[in-house]
Amino acid sequence: MKTKVTMQAIADRLNLSKNSVSQALTGKAGVSDETRQLIQKTAEEMGYTYSRRGQSPEPGAASRTIALLASDFAFSQKGFFGDIYLSIDRELKRSGCELVIQSVSPKEAEALELPPFLENKTVDGVLILSHITNDYLKAVLGTGIPAVLIDHHHPELAADSILTNNRFSAYEAVRHLHGLGHRRIGFVGSIEFSPSYYERLEGVRLAAWELGLELPEPCLLTDVAEDSDEVRRRLEPAARLATAWFCVNDGYGFMTSSALQQLGLSVPGDASVVSFDNGYLSRLATPPITTVDVDLPLYASCAVEQLLRRLDDPSRPRTETLLPTRLVVRESTAPPAR
Repeated sequence: MKTKVTMQAIADRLNLSKNSVSQALTGKAGVSDETRQLIQKTAEEMGYTYSRRGQSPEPGAASRTIALLASDFAFSQKGFFGDIYLSIDRELKRSGCELVIQSVSPKEAEALELPPFLENKTVDGVLILSHITNDYLKAVLGTGIPAVLIDHHHPELAADSILTNNRFSAYEAVRHLHGLGHRRIGFVGSIEFSPSYYERLEGVRLAAWELGLELPEPCLLTDVAEDSDEVRRRLEPAARLATAWFCVNDGYGFMTSSALQQLGLSVPGDASVVSFDNGYLSRLATPPITTVDVDLPLYASCAVEQLLRRLDDPSRPRTETLLPTRLVVRESTAPPAR
């Protein structure tokens, strides 16, 4: 297998610094024209490819190809993951990288069928958006191609990850409800679907423990499918046992608010609702839903930055980066009427 030519290899051959090589190959000032021409000639002789455009990508990032991998389901969630994809695309272009996109079907995930660019190792790095299956992700990581997980992690997956601080974000949302006077809180979501959802339940439990709140057992709907009929069916016997509901995402929040109103409760008069993600459903709901805002451009920039650092230094320790959130208060939360 042909050894990949790096900027450091060019620097070593010419007895120059890597920074000087980077400046020459990325069009930045800092080296003489004579030195620039020598570096460019040596790079071509050694088989290193680089961009001659006037743009100035990050040092070491020129000519890299990065793959973005996600499940069919994740790519279908245009509101949240679609915005992350667009931000990632912008960040990679700014860094001089090319982007290859691949969705993974349930059948491909079950069969551990990797895309050809992973099998043939024709990409430099991989960004993996959300979860697929642990076995599939272990197969991806098993190729040895540097990877960063976005909005997903697991003890079995040895990779850098960029995550929302799910526990503390849910904690803050419940503290908001507590501040309004709510003492009985419900939970709606499917914790088996995503580790992020389980972590949000942990944040709700932490807030309840510290603030002395009650989480009525019938109101802990932790295995509900994200389906409007299912949410309404599961809420019906528990709807009046809590005065406020925490929902793991805006889809659940929209369905919960609608179901409560269909069951004869007013929102927020009889029941407050708070959700997560600050997507379009939280704004379309009647009333608009208080939600946790996730900074998607920050997600993208941190993921790209982490992957480029990993490519420059494969031996650096693995890291998990927890990103902060912001509570957006809207009309779906108010002091309890009962």
